[in-house]
Order: sequence, then C-alpha cells, then structure tokens
Amino acid sequence: MQRLIWSVVLSFLLALALGPIVIKWLRRMKFGQNIYELGPESHKVKQGTPTMGGIIFAIPMLVVPVVMSFEASRWSFLPIVLVATAGFGAIGFVDDWIKIGKKRSLGLTAKQKFVAQILVSAGLAVWAYVNPLIGSKLYVPFTSLQWDLGWAFIPILAFVMVATVNSSNLLDGVDGLLGGCALLDFATLSMLLLAFSTQVPYELHGDFMNIMIFSGCAAGALLGYLRYNSYPASVIMGDVGSFAIGGALVGVCLVTRMSLVIPIIGLALVVSTVSDLIQFAYFRATHGKRIFKMAPFHHHLELSGMPETRIVSLYMIVTALMCLLTLLWVSG
Repeated sequence: MQRLIWSVVLSFLLALALGPIVIKWLRRMKFGQNIYELGPESHKVKQGTPTMGGIIFAIPMLVVPVVMSFEASRWSFLPIVLVATAGFGAIGFVDDWIKIGKKRSLGLTAKQKFVAQILVSAGLAVWAYVNPLIGSKLYVPFTSLQWDLGWAFIPILAFVMVATVNSSNLLDGVDGLLGGCALLDFATLSMLLLAFSTQVPYELHGDFMNIMIFSGCAAGALLGYLRYNSYPASVIMGDVGSFAIGGALVGVCLVTRMSLVIPIIGLALVVSTVSDLIQFAYFRATHGKRIFKMAPFHHHLELSGMPETRIVSLYMIVTALMCLLTLLWVSG
C-alpha cells in the first residue's frame, strides 16, 4: 500500500512540475488549439490555447511505474500496458502534429487513424493471448466466473480497444471532463487490483501489483494535470492525451482480464459514443434532422445552457457512483 501511495504522489508531483515547462514549450512552438468550425460557439474563445498537453501526464504514466514497480515481475504484464499507452498516444501525437503543422482542426483521416489503431490493437490482443498468464479468459463482473473466449479473444479485444480509445477521444470536449472521469476510473482500477492481488494465484500476485501501481500512477498524473486543465483550461490534452488515456485504460483491463469492467466504470465513454452513433444514424435516416443539439451528449448539455463546470461535475458524480458500484465486486 505504501508503494502505491508513493507512486501516486510521485506521478502527481512530476505532472505538476512538468505543467509549466510543457505549456511554455507549447506556446513557444505555437502549438495552439485549432477549434473545430462546427463546434459550440463558446469554444471559439479557446482558439490558440496550447494543445498536446497530454504530454504532461503521459510522461509520468510511462516513467514512474517502471521506477516504482516490483522488479521480480516488472517485465511481464507492465510492458503490454506501457506499449498500449505509448502506442495509442503516438497515434494521437501524429494526429495533433498534423493539425498544428497544417493549421487545421482535423489531422489524420479517419481511415488512417482506424488502420493504425487496428494494427496496435491486434498486436496487443495477440501479445496478451499468447501470454500463458493472460490467455483468452475474461472476469465476469460481480461473479467468480471467467469467460473463455478462445480464439475469438483476439478480434473481440481488438474491437474493445479501438472502441474505448475513440470513446476517450470523444469525451475530451470540455475542460477537465475526460481527465476528471479517467482519474476516478484509474483510482478504482488500482483498488480493484489491490483486492484481486490477494486472490489470484501466487505467480500472478506481482503482476497484478505492478498494474495496480501503474493505475495509481495514471490517477496521480491526471490529478496533477487537472491543475492546468480544469476550467478555464491553460492547456488542452489533445489527441496525444485522450488516446494515451484510452490506451492505458484498455491496457490495464487487457492484462488483468477485466475488460468487461470498462462499460461500468467508463459509463461516460459509453454515453459519448452511443449519443454520437444515435445522432449520426438519425441524421442519415431523417435526411438532416437531429435528436441532440450536438453530439456527443456533453455538447448537447452545453448548448442547452449548462456551464462546463456543471457538466464536468455531473459526469464525475455519475462516474464516481459507477466506480463505487464496481468496488462492491470485491468488498465482500
């Protein structure tokens, strides 16, 4: 427990220290946000706000877990999670770089991002599948059962990874929204893994503890980042940040067989994606009509007059409740 606490604190302090350095560098490089032309009118004031701020929390998420992890099992589960975080974060970095270099609100094409995400996801799914300590099983929440997917594990988990990373990107639309919800998600995962580490076979104990430390580091790094991203944001995380968060989340759940937990603790991600899909389908079916004023749903709330701070509070309250519900799984 002490190692977990120190991991959280170190990641928080490192993110806090990196904030002014990274923001100053982004301003010097003129890496300002290009606001999407069809976005909410209130977002126009954010034009030029330094973006790619996800670097602030991505560095602690990748460095501190390696330093603080238990050496005996450091290179088993942890590398997969680090590659998931860095791999998806790299796709986001390239996307941001194109946006900034060409001074446009859209970076990589949808096809380019999808292909890159599929390649990373498939590679990670195969890596986990062939690892004898992970395999093809998933824990079924609130039960003692494990669901063996067999060879279908690879395409199903690849789909889950792509869906989660893109949902994370969709949720990043209001100051502090994705960072605040993800902070609660990673804190919950660290508690789940702390409990599970005492229940899994001995050979998995160290691996679960290291992923617990990673989750704690992610929570600590996001806590430090929110110092600069809460409303009104001094920096925007960009795709490098939202993709890294999504990658870290799916990486943790992939190696610990907890992917079925994502829709529960990540209800905010589900709402963003489902509302976007409903809007798109309804728009196509009715030749231009809309259900929401704008999708994802948090933009609908924003255009309905709800302040950004209240939207973040609402999403974090619901996320906290879902996280507490998830913790009931191991509270007995």
